[in-house]
Amino acid sequence: MGRRKLTIKRLESMKARQTKYSKRKVGLLKKAKELSVLCDTDLALLMFSPTGKPSLFIAHNKDLSNVLERLSKLSVEDREERRGYTMKLLKKIYANSDIDPRNFSLDRNDALKLHEDQLRELKQKLAEKSRILREWKNPQNVKDLAQIKIMEEHLMGYLNKIIFKKRQLLLEQQQKFEAPHQASEDQQI
Repeated sequence: MGRRKLTIKRLESMKARQTKYSKRKVGLLKKAKELSVLCDTDLALLMFSPTGKPSLFIAHNKDLSNVLERLSKLSVEDREERRGYTMKLLKKIYANSDIDPRNFSLDRNDALKLHEDQLRELKQKLAEKSRILREWKNPQNVKDLAQIKIMEEHLMGYLNKIIFKKRQLLLEQQQKFEAPHQASEDQQI
């Protein structure tokens, strides 16, 4: 007798979800390990249990930072291409179910728009920081009284930090100097 096909849907009971997660996690980790060994792939698998506890699996003899570094070196176009391929696979897998694979991720146009918005925002921040840096280099060219006041407050804050650090170092040096003298006085008594 063959196995019956399970309907994939969210389990209502938290206990049932945790039990199912524990059982299936072992199988998934086994498959991930087999894939990494057989194909010598860099693999990182991060899962959060229904209770929120994380599980991280990294392929044999690999370091998470190396895997993430390889991912970060991919161009945006390559990442989008890989994501598109993955979405096609998910659509195929979930073709006969109630789950909409688009809920897993944004579609390509939304992702590109999001990246463009983030890029535009970062460019604006960079322009603002560059302007502030130019003002710090040439404070005589600043005409805005509010900006001069902000610069003065920053300088006073940094100066206070330097004074505090100076006092802290002086106290440490005094303690180091007094400790040997105190020990020699104790021995003479």
